[in-house]
Formats: sequence, structure tokens, C-alpha cells
Amino acid sequence: MPRPFKPRRVSEMPRYTYFKPTGVPMPLLEEVVLTIDEVEALRLKDIEKLEQHECAKRMNVAQSTLQRILVSAREKLTLAIIEGKALRIHGGPYAISGERICPRCRRHRRGNEEQRREDCPECGV
Repeated sequence: MPRPFKPRRVSEMPRYTYFKPTGVPMPLLEEVVLTIDEVEALRLKDIEKLEQHECAKRMNVAQSTLQRILVSAREKLTLAIIEGKALRIHGGPYAISGERICPRCRRHRRGNEEQRREDCPECGV
């Protein structure tokens, strides 16, 4: 049996979700996808200047998981900048603060983890 799905907590969705080099037409660009949880990890660590254990606590993940997220995010950012690729922010295992995700169908719904578990309206779990 697989491990239960545990979303990474994100405070809010990024305002901008696509970046590209100027002067290069879209059809000629390769794309690098940065997930929303990777953006949140970068924001907490590099913008808010929090320690890794505090970032991990806010995102509801282990510190080792946060480290892997940061390494992946920084590698993708560097690749996009150095090789002139478009950067798209999309997807990933996340839940916005105040939302829950069904462990079976992974649909987002309002309410937090501490509230009483209710059946998912989509799959009944």
C-alpha cells in the first residue's frame, strides 16, 4: 500500500506564472516547469530568510524534504536562466493554507486538516 498523500502547504498562489527571455519567439523556446511548492520553498528560504526547519514547518514537510525541494527548484531556475528557457510555474503536490486535498482523487476543497474528516464529494473517501 502506498504512503498516504501529504500535500505541501503554500500560503498563496504566485501572481505571475510564466517568464521567458525577451526577443525569442514562444514556439522556439523550451520550457522548464517549476512547481508551486518549489516556488513557496524558495520564497520562504530566500525572500523571507527563514531557517530550513522553520520553512519545513510552515510547509508541513520534513526538513530533508524541504532540502530536496530547494535543490530541485534552484537547479530548474539556473537551467532556465543559463540556457535561455521559458519558466512556467505550475502544478505540484500543494495545498493552499485553509484547503484540504482528498488523499484518493487529490481534489482541493475548503477546510483545514484539523477539522473533522468529511467524505470527499468527488470520490466519497
